[in-house]
Amino acid sequence: MTANRRIHRARLTPREALLFEAGIKLGGVFHQYLGTPVSPRTAGPLARAIELALGLQPFVREARVGIRPERGGPVGEGKFAYHYLTAEMLEVHVRLVDGPLEVEAKLAHRPDLRYPLMSVVHAGAPRRARRAAPRASRARGPRAERA
Repeated sequence: MTANRRIHRARLTPREALLFEAGIKLGGVFHQYLGTPVSPRTAGPLARAIELALGLQPFVREARVGIRPERGGPVGEGKFAYHYLTAEMLEVHVRLVDGPLEVEAKLAHRPDLRYPLMSVVHAGAPRRARRAAPRASRARGPRAERA
């Protein structure tokens, strides 16, 4: 029996439970961090902090966060000239593993929909062999782009 079956009371397949967990993690990032003050100078450290927080959660084996502050509109002038994190700036990718199952999901703004869409990239057997990273250093990924 996989770990997922012990935490979900509903009769979910292990695949369904892992997909659910991926959605919860992406939704948490979206709702928890929007509105955070951000600038080109702080986008990278903020993205790393979000990755590290995601990496602490059950089943997460990889988290990549990109923050594109240039996608936000101008806010204030002088010392008030910072942006706040908006859906358009955020790009999140998570990979969860539970036994023989792997789920990859992402959150990215879709300009055609004018909406931050969560989507499943992969669900099933692992697509490629990966070495498990130590818990404290799971969050990896490219540095956030700077304006």
